[in-house]
Amino acid sequence: MNNVVDAVIEIPLKTKNKFEIDKKSNRIKLDRVLYSAMSYPAEYGYIENTLANDGDPLDILVISSEPTFPGCIVPARVIGYLSVIDNGHEDYKLISVVNVDPRYNEVKCLNDLSNFTLEEIKNFFQNYKTLQNIEVKVYDYYDTDKALKLIEECKKRYLER
Repeated sequence: MNNVVDAVIEIPLKTKNKFEIDKKSNRIKLDRVLYSAMSYPAEYGYIENTLANDGDPLDILVISSEPTFPGCIVPARVIGYLSVIDNGHEDYKLISVVNVDPRYNEVKCLNDLSNFTLEEIKNFFQNYKTLQNIEVKVYDYYDTDKALKLIEECKKRYLER
């Protein structure tokens, strides 16, 4: 299976602004500014025509060297996912890299990223909602094959809804 997907970016790298694409108007809306003194460690968005267990499209982080902008479509090479429970709900975070950036040509799996990068992503999700008093539990990373199966499950759920 091809592991390159189109990621719709909602939140650019290194911002505290939490943008969302409004489902009714199909316009980009500032949902909130993070309560914490942290910024997003990667581009953050979703994969269209998927439905995750939390009722939203499947989330994706795209590791990149430069920020894009909300609404940008980024070809993303999926290399795994992170299992998270956010406010009591399963919330998987696909991990990917920009497929059209030569800086990431050698990144084919999670093990190709530095341990620091993986820990930084975990740390972000463990702490980004602390000041909102929302509990987020961060679990393990899973490999590319499991991530691709997750995408297929979410595509199937979308079609069945």
